[in-house]
Amino acid sequence: MVLSHAASDSDVSVHSTFASRYVRTSLPRFRMPENSIPKEAAYQIINDELMLDGNPRLNLASFVTTWMEPECDKLIMASINKNYVDMDEYPVTTELQNRCVNMIAHLFNAPLGETETAVGVGTVGSSEAIMLAGLAFKRKWQNKRRAEGKPFDKPNIVTGANVQVCWEKFARYFEVELKEVKLREGYYVMDPEQAVEMVDENTICVAAILGSTLNGEFEDVKLLNDLLVQKNKETGLDIPIHVDAASGGFIAPFLYPELEWDFRLPQVKSINVSGHKYGLVYAGIGWVVWRNKEDLPDELIFHINYLGADQPTFTLNFSKGSSTIIAQYYQLIRLGHEGYRNVMENCRENMIVLREGLEKTGRFNIVSKDEGIPLVAFSLKDNSSHTEFEISEMLRRYGWIVPAYTMPANAEHITVLRVVIREDFSRTLAERLVMDIEQVMHELDELPSRVIHKISLGEVKSEDNGDNMVVTVKKSDIEKPKEINVKKKSDKPIFC
Repeated sequence: MVLSHAASDSDVSVHSTFASRYVRTSLPRFRMPENSIPKEAAYQIINDELMLDGNPRLNLASFVTTWMEPECDKLIMASINKNYVDMDEYPVTTELQNRCVNMIAHLFNAPLGETETAVGVGTVGSSEAIMLAGLAFKRKWQNKRRAEGKPFDKPNIVTGANVQVCWEKFARYFEVELKEVKLREGYYVMDPEQAVEMVDENTICVAAILGSTLNGEFEDVKLLNDLLVQKNKETGLDIPIHVDAASGGFIAPFLYPELEWDFRLPQVKSINVSGHKYGLVYAGIGWVVWRNKEDLPDELIFHINYLGADQPTFTLNFSKGSSTIIAQYYQLIRLGHEGYRNVMENCRENMIVLREGLEKTGRFNIVSKDEGIPLVAFSLKDNSSHTEFEISEMLRRYGWIVPAYTMPANAEHITVLRVVIREDFSRTLAERLVMDIEQVMHELDELPSRVIHKISLGEVKSEDNGDNMVVTVKKSDIEKPKEINVKKKSDKPIFC
């Protein structure tokens, strides 16, 4: 006779994950559970929830790399447990970072001698890089003012209103006044002439953006440099430039090698770039390089020896992973100038395909420029019936994540959609996106217009004002957050 017994709750080996008690009850969300669960169940539960995330490859809001070669993925996984800060224990990783810094400095035309090493550091992204560069400018300005016996308690920095939110973070966290050059319709980057007019003896630097988050446009760093040289000569000031090349630093050298924006210009003292954007590495790596040693005050560099040897460090954090540094070195030697140029040219060509496809619909104005980051920013020619926010929302039904947003101060009435073209965005995907946008427009055309729809819902107030009928339309839930954000002084682009 065959004997059988009922498995207990603890006898998990005979259960499939989906037949176990671990998927029948909700797990704690805000408190650590008292008891353990099997590794298979933990994996399955988390994996199931993550399926509800968007597809990174179809996330066209982000500049951040979403694909790397399998060989590099292997290197990343092999070094996932290395803490970069343990330089004495992982000297080869430290050496790879130093090689990356020097390669990038030479790419940006740093004035280095044959045996001279570059001054720079790897960071977790351009936000940290900008904080470090800003601190260097602030400390150097303070030291100079202190030596001259002048007040050094009211530093300011001049930027365009189109800067990424990390610049406002720097200003607020480190008590620096942010003086912004406002935008205007049709001109969505910093005006160099207005910027130079705003500098004074308390200006620690002017920040120029090589690749605006809003429309991908490169600011005119050469004109800014020439105007500052002239103003410095007339006033006796010495106002430097920092170039925020988070997105454009790995594009301009390969697509526009004759464009002067880097250390070829004498007032450019530091540059940051995101390795995890067009440096073609997964999220978590940025770089900042200085023109020479004199531009990084020595008192900002810490020296530690409790990890086994004297180690200089200039970072805002301490521990960080080594894998993205190794991945950056892989890309630099794997691709070289030829490979990066091919990737960037391909991105630009796919950008043109998308732009021309949108233009052929006759429904959109193109806001982005031909020269700049390979992206397409566009707005409706007629948004009286439907808005860019509705297009963005409906595209999600097809899997696409395409952001809609309003421009910063003085151009708040302009709303745009933006598609970032990354390495893994193919010609086929570009053509498919155009088809899906056309389908969305067709579906919107079949719907009642905003005014008619809201009249039926009682969300429209109309007043007879003599010869004119005044119609007031309530904002939709999609539009309300955008309107609120525009009114906030701290509103800055936060797209990755």
